[in-house]
Amino acid sequence: MELVLGIESTCDETGVALVRGRELVADVVASSMQEHARFGGIVPEVASRAHLEALVPTLHEALSRSGHTLGDVDAIAVAAGPGLVGSLTVGVAAAKALALALDRPLYGVNHVIGHAAVDELVHGPFPERTMALVVSGGHTSLLLVEDIATGVTELGRTLDDAAGEAFDKVGRLLNLPYPGGPQVDRLAREGDACAIAFPRALTAPKDRQRHAYNFSFSGLKTAVARWIEACEDSGRAVPVADVAASFAAAVADVLVTKTLDACERHEVDTVVIGGGFSANSQLRERAMNAGANRGIDVRIPPLKYCTDNGAMIAALGSALVARGVKPSAWTMGVDSSMSLETVSV
Repeated sequence: MELVLGIESTCDETGVALVRGRELVADVVASSMQEHARFGGIVPEVASRAHLEALVPTLHEALSRSGHTLGDVDAIAVAAGPGLVGSLTVGVAAAKALALALDRPLYGVNHVIGHAAVDELVHGPFPERTMALVVSGGHTSLLLVEDIATGVTELGRTLDDAAGEAFDKVGRLLNLPYPGGPQVDRLAREGDACAIAFPRALTAPKDRQRHAYNFSFSGLKTAVARWIEACEDSGRAVPVADVAASFAAAVADVLVTKTLDACERHEVDTVVIGGGFSANSQLRERAMNAGANRGIDVRIPPLKYCTDNGAMIAALGSALVARGVKPSAWTMGVDSSMSLETVSV
């Protein structure tokens, strides 16, 4: 099977990996998260410069761990979108240079679909029809996957804040360090998830018809802000752990319910959950339990595959090579808002 080199540079992680078939040969990630922490969020220019500095050393480290040289690589895959334009450009420019110098085929792939594809490295090939929920700081998307390389249909997406984005914003409301998501998740494990009845957006009967597969977390974030404000105005101490637990439960309930409902409506019995937010403990627990109750197989990759990494790009590139999909043109550009039905450029 062909050895595929994958490059990921959509946001604040520089990832390089090598995959042969569905076997991960090497995976190295360099994160610039600490450089953004003092700003309380991702700064695109800082992210781009971090990719410029990290990409070549990360590539060398991946090759060293794999025991291969560049000459052994059969194809190159790179995240071409969606993501930050400057960050994407660094990765695509590097991939083009390598593909041209090595005379190897180049595949510009969809970063979001890669979050689903990486699961094949862990749990094996997908069934003929699979539901994929991709949840991260920038994306909350529900995808019907008939073939990870050629047949992906977007059923729904977030209408405002993504799940991970909402967690980071609530983290700021609770005065937690950046990034807020992992901090909220940690506190949620210590609190009472039933303490506060936060809303479950787009789950009312009228919304289930119009927005059966869409998500919305902006109103939930606002509800948390108003609750904290009312608590402080009354002179009471904010029960941080209970707020975190109740908020996390509201997010997990909506994600799990809508995803499993979609599985039943489309007669799909396997769901894959990927993306940075799939590391959330409440989401993982509720999804596994609810899936077992409904007879739906829930597949969630290990934590190391949840955040952005080169393995997910190489895995999707390997699937494209195996299906004989035409490589991308040398004129391929980046697309910060790439359609989730575009698997490869």
